[in-house]
Parts: sequence; structure tokens; C-alpha cells
Amino acid sequence: MRSPLLPLVSTLALIALAGCGNQSTQPIEQGMGPNPVLPEPQSSAIPSINIASAVPFTGDGKPAAAEGLAVNAFAAGLAHPRWLYVLPNGDVLVAETNSPPKDGGGLRGLAEKFIMRKAGAGAETANRITLLRDVDHDGVAEVKEPFLENLFSPFGMALIGDTFYVANADAIVAFPYVAGETKITAEGKKIMDLPGGPLNHHWTKNIIASRDGTKLYATVGSNSNVGENGMEMETGRAAIHELDLANGKSRIFASGLRNPNGLAWAPVTGALWTTVNERDEIGPDLVPDYMTSVKDGAFYGWPYSYYGQHVDTRIEPQNPELVASAIKPDYALGSHTASLGLAFYEASLLPSKYAGGAFIGQHGSWNRDPLSGYKVIFVPFTDGIPSGPAEDVLTGFLDADGNANGRPVGVVVDSTGALLVADDVSNTIWRVVPTE
Repeated sequence: MRSPLLPLVSTLALIALAGCGNQSTQPIEQGMGPNPVLPEPQSSAIPSINIASAVPFTGDGKPAAAEGLAVNAFAAGLAHPRWLYVLPNGDVLVAETNSPPKDGGGLRGLAEKFIMRKAGAGAETANRITLLRDVDHDGVAEVKEPFLENLFSPFGMALIGDTFYVANADAIVAFPYVAGETKITAEGKKIMDLPGGPLNHHWTKNIIASRDGTKLYATVGSNSNVGENGMEMETGRAAIHELDLANGKSRIFASGLRNPNGLAWAPVTGALWTTVNERDEIGPDLVPDYMTSVKDGAFYGWPYSYYGQHVDTRIEPQNPELVASAIKPDYALGSHTASLGLAFYEASLLPSKYAGGAFIGQHGSWNRDPLSGYKVIFVPFTDGIPSGPAEDVLTGFLDADGNANGRPVGVVVDSTGALLVADDVSNTIWRVVPTE
């Protein structure tokens, strides 16, 4: 019989490990761009844990905007806001959400729960989408109304015509939508199952509509770090699915993507792009998270290889034939940055240098020393492809003591051309505009 003291001992061990991180040997910038530096992997029996404790901004505290930009709170007092969507009439929807209950995991599961609590993600999920409306156009939402309630860890959202789609942690659900309404009370209709529980390691599911509105694309993260729960638990996961709305048929559009989150259509090329969280526990400088254009039928490596065809020797049995087909991602975003949000800039309010480029919300590391991420960055694009080094847009989420006053997640461009950023530690939506 398992001793009741084991969970306590395990938790105490994890607490003792907190603050112990793998020490990086290269600047985070070397793990960014089209050709990141990939050092030799490191291995350890117990993952190092280096977590920024969640200590929300107080008073007039806020992140720091880059030169030429200013930031203010568009909405505050939310419940773990993660993802954003802008309706055609300018209303902003925010998914107030957290992970659903999940089973299993042993010591690793205890570690994950400890990490989540310390990082500010231990609260029960609100299971709600809230509508924010800036009535007087002063950059602050005066209206904050529950738009949809009683969901199941909602995340991605999409509107096509008069149908509003929500990606729950286990399914895509459709609701009737009436322009201008502040609340949907009608029952939803499930249109597609997504891989879910009882173990649902990467629970966030994002969706985006095709340009012509005939299809939805859905992200599904892996059920493990590198398949340690068995590959039978990975069916349909680490992939982007395509759903044909006319006939209800779905297929895997691209695979080998450990934990894809952000989805956006690139200007000029019209290609689908995604941000991907890569694997942990092989060193502070591996593996870089990335963003990439997503090719139909392509395989991107997970779990057998990373950043193209660099074999991960932890995986048994190997699959050399699949590794030989693995595609190298387009642009690395730094190791352990937890790059989630993705939005291309096609408006004109912000300075012209941002035109056509991509904003990325980096939620922040737990497996690296020094910490990485915890900011919003911008990658310039020319003719639909990345064309330069990343630039900081919002920083200052980490205080002088190494606490996380905020953690950026979803990013979106509002109807005025301002950048909105969801912060699930300060429970605030930040709005970025030019200084003049």
C-alpha cells in the first residue's frame, strides 16, 4: 500500500528544489531567429525548477512599453484571463479560464501542480468568456459582461457569419451569435471532439477560421513532455486539426508540434502560422520555442526530434523514417519562453515599423536559470517572412526580486489598431498605443 506520507515528502522535495535552475551558458538571443544555436542536451533525473512567484502589480504598477509606445489597463479585475478575440463591432472577448481537473502524473504531476500554484495558475477555472466594450472610446472598457458561461476550460474563439465557435478543453462548440448582444444564452452544439481527459496535459485548444470561412483549424498540444505517458496517450495530439464545416469531417493538417497555441494568417503570403512550446528537461538552452508557417501534411519532429532532425535520445523506440521527414521551424523564440500569443499587425495606429510583423506573448519559463520570456516581443516580417531580430514591446513583468507581477498570454489587435495583451497574473488586459 502506498504510504500517505509520500505525497508530502514529494511536495517538500519539490519545494526544496524551487529556485534551483539549470544555469544557462548562452544568452537567450542565441536561441532566437531562423538559425538558433543548439548546444548539446543535458539530462537530469529530476527537473530543475526555477519559478517566478506570482505577485500581481499593485496600485499604479504596470509593464514597461518600448520607446514610442505607451500602455494602460484596458480592463482589470478579471479571473485568469488567457485568450482574446475581437468581434467585428469592436467588442473584445476574453476567455477567463484555467486547466480542467486532471488525473495521474505521479511525482511529475505533483511537480506540475506545484509549479502552477507558484506561478499563479492554481485557481479553479472560471469557465467563462467575458465581453469588454469601450463605449466612449477612451481606451478603457466600461462594459464588462459575462458573454458565455458554464464552459469547459475555454480558450480559442472564432466567429463565422452568425455562428460563434468556442474551443473547450475537449471539444469545439458552436453558438448562435447576434451582433451587438452582450450575452449568449442559447445552448451550444458540439461540432467536433478534441483529445481531452482524464489526463489532458496541454489542455489549451485554440481555433482559427479559414479566410473563406469554410474551415476551422484547431491546435491540440501533447499529453506529455516527450511521450513519457506512452504514445497511445498521444493519439490526435501534438497537431493542428482541420475541420470542414460543410460536411463535419476533420483531418490532421500538421503534426509533430509539441504544444501549438497561437494561430494567425500571415499578411502577403496568406500562410497559416503558429507558435509552439517545445520540450523541457534537456538543459536551459534547449529546446527553443518557435513560430513557423504550417505546411499541409508536414511533420515538425515531436517527440522523436527537435528543431528539424536533431534526435531526442530519450525516446524509445525511435522512428528514423519519421525524423527524416521532420521540417525545421521558421523562427526560434528562445528556450523555455513559453511563447503563446501570436498576432500579425495589419493596422496603422502603431508606428510603421510594426506593419506586417508579428507580436508574440511570452508567458515565461519554469525550467531555466536565468528566467526567460515574461514579455511581449515583436518580430519584423518582409514579404510574409521574418526579416530581423526580435524586439521587446512590453517588459517589466518581473520585479527586482524576481517575482512575476504579470505573465502575458494572448495578444490581439483591437478595432482601433491598438495591441491588447492578456495578463493572467495581474488579471488585466493591457492596451498598447503610440505615445503620441
